[in-house]
Amino acid sequence: VADGATGTNLVVRGLETGYPPELWSVERPDDILWLHKSFIDVGSDLILTNSFGGNSFRLKLHNAEYRVAELNEAAAKLARQAVGACAKSSGRLVVVAGSIGPTGELFEPLGTLTHSGAVTAFREQAIALAEGGVDILWIETMSSNEEVAAAIEAAKTTGLPICSTMTFDTASRSMMGVTPADFTSFAAGQG
Repeated sequence: VADGATGTNLVVRGLETGYPPELWSVERPDDILWLHKSFIDVGSDLILTNSFGGNSFRLKLHNAEYRVAELNEAAAKLARQAVGACAKSSGRLVVVAGSIGPTGELFEPLGTLTHSGAVTAFREQAIALAEGGVDILWIETMSSNEEVAAAIEAAKTTGLPICSTMTFDTASRSMMGVTPADFTSFAAGQG
């Protein structure tokens, strides 16, 4: 069982619309620990780090693009701390998954994002999550195979296991037109 509704839960704790939750890993760590512990207490076997928008492209929207390593490592350490407390008290094994979300940019020729630019951004995030102590890298809520490929290439540099998810609308297509079957075939070919 994985956790969920991170943003919704943080809004209840006071996160304002448009404010990056990743900053709370250093500004309000007790709230992030509360969130992780809440998920663990209700039976989550896997918790995601507070790093969904922790890549340089997303953080640039908040003038924090130079804080990728700091914020991702802090997010991973908080999740690891919550899991450590749980293991001490209950002996349960809970997996810490390093959340890596989309850049929010479009790939060439529709936009300006290049494969190498995406790999560089995702690698910086993946390395910081690994250094913070995650068990697995969790590439999530992607909409294009190109972005998943860049994230996987970057994540592989850490040597950690990788999971990847894509989001689909009610017409069974991602924002970029990928179907679940297309994604399955693509992902299987990524090793």
